[in-house]
Amino acid sequence: MDKLSDELLIESYFKAIELKLSPEFIRLIEKEIERRSISHKIKALS
Repeated sequence: MDKLSDELLIESYFKAIELKLSPEFIRLIEKEIERRSISHKIKALS
């Protein structure tokens, strides 16, 4: 996931939720968002 830009990672997160992908996959994205300290961007878009 290191190769994804922050913007693309966040888009992927919302798309994974929209498509009801596996909770494990969504959690992986969430962990990467937390690691990058960009969770505030999700809250701003929610």
